[in-house]
Amino acid sequence: MKGKLSILYFLQFAVWGCYLSCFGQLLGAGGLGKDIQWFYAAVGMVSLVTPALMGHFADRFFNPLRLLGACHLAAAMAMLAAWIYASSHPRMEFGCFFPLYLCFLAFYMPTMALSNTTTFSLLKSHGQQPVDHFPAIRVWGTVGFVAAMWFVNSAYVHEGSFGFTLSDTLPQSPFRFQYTSMQLLASSVTGIATALYTFTLPTVRIPAKTEKKTLGEIFGFKAFRLFRNREVRIFLIFSVFTGVCLQISNGFAIPFINHFMGFREYAGSLASGNATMLFSLSQISEAACILLVGIAMRRIGFRLVVFLALAAWCLRFLFLGIGNPGDGLCWLVASMIVYGIAFNFFNIAGHLYMEQVSAKETKGFGQGLLMMMSNGIGATGGMIAAGAVVNSFCSWEMVPAPSGQGMMRLFMGDWTSPWLIFSAYALTVGVLFLIFFRMDRDSRQIDARSDMKKG
Repeated sequence: MKGKLSILYFLQFAVWGCYLSCFGQLLGAGGLGKDIQWFYAAVGMVSLVTPALMGHFADRFFNPLRLLGACHLAAAMAMLAAWIYASSHPRMEFGCFFPLYLCFLAFYMPTMALSNTTTFSLLKSHGQQPVDHFPAIRVWGTVGFVAAMWFVNSAYVHEGSFGFTLSDTLPQSPFRFQYTSMQLLASSVTGIATALYTFTLPTVRIPAKTEKKTLGEIFGFKAFRLFRNREVRIFLIFSVFTGVCLQISNGFAIPFINHFMGFREYAGSLASGNATMLFSLSQISEAACILLVGIAMRRIGFRLVVFLALAAWCLRFLFLGIGNPGDGLCWLVASMIVYGIAFNFFNIAGHLYMEQVSAKETKGFGQGLLMMMSNGIGATGGMIAAGAVVNSFCSWEMVPAPSGQGMMRLFMGDWTSPWLIFSAYALTVGVLFLIFFRMDRDSRQIDARSDMKKG
């Protein structure tokens, strides 16, 4: 069963990995470069609504496993429609393409929670505790995400031939999936495969129908009672400011690395032509740094762990600002490595904190509230603001392709300035968090719980 569920997570996150990191380059090439922020902000917008609704439907009307398969199939069809449009329109229109992408997200984002519900139910039905086995299953989602990134980075279709290359000087290189709408087709096909795979899993026992819920109960509005506690209120407010950092590099790191192909000294470098593969080091770091969170929580406490996360975000953006694919390649690699600390030290520590401070009847709502504040409001607002900053320093221009054949559209301009602005922002938020957040007693309680779990 654990092997079957690991395959489910591998496929599910591969759907996302096929396009998420290199999507910005496709948008820029298709004339939507100035709107990149809206496409990445849409993840947060949709996450505020559809996961809660689908979770409610799974509770009252549908078998969660069947709903999971239906959502994957609907998302794959929406992505297929997006590919058909993008492949037939070299210059895309925001009003046509954005709704198709929103439709994909509306069905794909709920699969995150639905797959967890399915996994927990199947494990319990086989006499296995989720807390013991879920981490080893979930890590395969990261493996699938990275594998998909490597695939779209290297795969190409040109003049009826299919192949792989890491060179950016070959005639086929401009047709690699990371540059073209084929990344959307790869995501759609993977989504269909995921939907079909869900129907091979054992049926999850349908729980007893719950009572009808109000909208407030469906969306967890009662969790807002947590704002009555001053310390929790401060943490949740800062989770919005921290969430600003979450999607910035996802949306702009690949166009930034690719833009070095517009400079003669970097045009033939392995890094500038394989930005998606280089960026995948971030996901590898994320998986590797998960185990460090518990150690850090026990050694220095919750408050300093969150500060380290913001310090890592500061370094993430700073290293991007001073790095390049030549003699500055080490800084680009360092930026990818610190991502594991930046992402995990806030997310995992934050969820542990909300588990500690939430009452028994609102623990689930408390987790959802943290996600809404950081991944919803914070990430959405952050991407919109970040887009305005980047667009004020950079613009999409046609430059000669490194292969010497034709032209390609790259996001050229002064990239150092926006990265340094983002870096200064993260550091400022981190320092303010140290000043205003004081909850050493609860931090020790969380550390004690971590010690007990370790024992």
